[in-house]
Amino acid sequence: MEQRLKLKWSQCFLLFVLLLGVSSGEVRYVLPEEMQRGSVIGNVARDLRLEVRELDVRRAHVVAEGTRQLCELDTASGNLLISQRIDREELCAQSGVCILQYQLLLEHPLQAYSLVLDIADINDNSPSFAADQIKLDLVESTILGRRFPLESAHDPDLGTNSVREYKLSLNDHFSLEMGTQINGNAYPELVLKKALDREAQAEHVLEIIGIDGGSPVRSGTAVMHVRVLDANDNVPVFSQRVYKATVRENAPIGTVVATLNATDLDEGVYGEISYSFTHSSDKMGGVIAIHPLSGEVRVAGAIDYERVSTHELDVQAKDGGGQASHCKLIIDVIDVNDNKPVIEIKSASTNVAEDSNPGTMVALMNVYDLDTGSSGHVTCTVSGNVPFKCASNVKNYYMLVTDGVLDREYQAGYNITVTAFDAGSPSLSSMKVFIIVVDDINDNSPTFTRSEYVANILENEPVGTFVMQVKAEDVDDGPNAKILYEISGDTNSETASFLTIHSETGELSTSRLLDYELSAHFQIQVTARDGGEPSLSSTCIVNVFIKDQNDNAPVVLYPVQSSAGFTAEDMVPAEAPRGYLVTKVVAVDADSGHNAWLSYRIIKATRPNLFMIGLHTGEIRTVRPFEEDDDPKQTVSVLVTDNGPESLSVTVTVTIAIGDGLPVLNELFEFTDEEQDSDSVTLYLMTALAAVCSLFILLISGLLYCNFCRRNYVYRSPSSSLPVFPPTYCPSTFTDASRCGTLLNDDRFDSFLTTGSWRGDFRFSANTDTDTLKKRSAAYQKSALRRTSADRATLKVRAGAPQPCYVIT
Repeated sequence: MEQRLKLKWSQCFLLFVLLLGVSSGEVRYVLPEEMQRGSVIGNVARDLRLEVRELDVRRAHVVAEGTRQLCELDTASGNLLISQRIDREELCAQSGVCILQYQLLLEHPLQAYSLVLDIADINDNSPSFAADQIKLDLVESTILGRRFPLESAHDPDLGTNSVREYKLSLNDHFSLEMGTQINGNAYPELVLKKALDREAQAEHVLEIIGIDGGSPVRSGTAVMHVRVLDANDNVPVFSQRVYKATVRENAPIGTVVATLNATDLDEGVYGEISYSFTHSSDKMGGVIAIHPLSGEVRVAGAIDYERVSTHELDVQAKDGGGQASHCKLIIDVIDVNDNKPVIEIKSASTNVAEDSNPGTMVALMNVYDLDTGSSGHVTCTVSGNVPFKCASNVKNYYMLVTDGVLDREYQAGYNITVTAFDAGSPSLSSMKVFIIVVDDINDNSPTFTRSEYVANILENEPVGTFVMQVKAEDVDDGPNAKILYEISGDTNSETASFLTIHSETGELSTSRLLDYELSAHFQIQVTARDGGEPSLSSTCIVNVFIKDQNDNAPVVLYPVQSSAGFTAEDMVPAEAPRGYLVTKVVAVDADSGHNAWLSYRIIKATRPNLFMIGLHTGEIRTVRPFEEDDDPKQTVSVLVTDNGPESLSVTVTVTIAIGDGLPVLNELFEFTDEEQDSDSVTLYLMTALAAVCSLFILLISGLLYCNFCRRNYVYRSPSSSLPVFPPTYCPSTFTDASRCGTLLNDDRFDSFLTTGSWRGDFRFSANTDTDTLKKRSAAYQKSALRRTSADRATLKVRAGAPQPCYVIT
């Protein structure tokens, strides 16, 4: 029978759905209770004129407002389905209308539609009496027609499905008639239609049947035992037919709500009245209790306004003879602010991109309060100084949105506390904590630890030699912080070929042999590029200085050695005295620094003690005057060595011809011996020591003077009275052209030699190039071969006073 009933309701349900209305974004469905799970309530997409594909894209879902989630949305079809058992009596008790409120939420953008489910009652409950056994005591003198109210049967169903009639089993003494309560409910009354005779029958057993109006009908039965007693002439009478009282919710147990009063004019046992509640619902049971003798109604359990706002109780007053009367007690519950706001998270994301625009939704919350009035008005805020806030466009729904610019490098995550306050007094609140992780985007370029790097490396190092490592950092995260290094395309292609770089570590290594003599310094540009999309980059400058190694042997410029073995002769007068300058060996070294510091030694000579050579000047002078037995042609072999760690050398042969009749030039005469050299060295050492001591004394005096000046012990004249050197004293456009090395890498200036330069070392300009010297030496060799012996005197002697050498820059 129950299955047929449900089938019938399912067929009727299609008619109910036709009654739905769509108005201002609200859809109402009428459906019977106890529908099977998965049953279709209605097509929400069609009724709200939405595209079905929108439901998935906009993350549509159904949420309940303070009730259980009894339905769900099928986003594939747009149908609203039953997800749990719907029992109208459990949800709405005896309320005439059972309405369930839901919201259809669509995100991106946020939009809400109201769904109203009107639950219709079906006849799924049978009438039942409070007690299966009813006892009634009547005196045998009870007059005919006397009515005795009986406790009505209770049926949780409403309307036609509730109790509609009662039937009494066949008997000779009693009949059953219906009475009506104040609220319109029918109740049975037992009517005496034949006089009782205790001596003839002391007890009558009757059956009373309660029948509802459903289809098919349901019924409930109780057995009534009527005892025949002597003389109970009066029935208890209440002072009021309806009592009304109020009580605050959460009132302490034992609080007196009302006191009921009934009187019975009988005496003794028949005048003793006992009070009790007749049938009460499950929601009322255990909450209100009545004292059986005094009639005081007290709080016996937790009073909750949100569960039941009004209690309607049927009270029975029964005397000792079994006669009873009834009244109704209506208790209104006064709401107090005893419920904290409820925060239900309907949608939340734990990640948000740092480039999100202000107003980006992070979470959607349903915030409500079960209290009423101002106690149910809720305000939602975000605690702390964070770039987030709560925004609401739909009642009872708040969005947690961004409220500023996010920067993962400044803060990678947030613990956001959302607090909901109600407007009650005192105010109650509740909190929810959201953990938000800020996702990185590629908004930071790699940064080198230094904008310019300096590296030093020896020339001739093998290919692959480590030079240095550049380092860049990126404050982004993940792939956005992965850095790859490369030599920038802006670098000269030839210069870029000197080095290679490891793309991941930034280590620079040589890719070819480096030659100090070709390039002592070069510069490359390194680019660091991150792995973001799009990629960001930055550059740095790497200055590489090549250190010289002693890899070049000295080169003799004079005297020129021909490949055919011919050597030009230098002429010297036969009357040349001791110390006479015969010639000078001129050699250069392409290296620099100590590697280019040359030393000269005679390793072989025709006469061993006839000539000597300056250790660093290369000047060949006579050790003694010539004698008659000396050969007219002398050969001297000179070894030229550099000052490198592993010195390199070259040998040159000097041919000297002793000529008669040649004039002796005073400019070429300089008497030197070991004693004079030693005296000169000693003099130089003493001069240097005196100069250092003088500088030290001047330094100490200057420090003392400055100290006295700070303490105002010394008079300080104004700066205008101090002596000033005139600008013509030392012109700024003059500079010394000498350097330590014999070969330097700049060809902007030519070399200059002064008259009488043979008296000392040869000095070369600051910009004499190796190749230029080699070219000049070759040219000089050719010209020297063409010279005649008559021209040598002209070459050696040039008129004019010695002049200093300057280069104008």
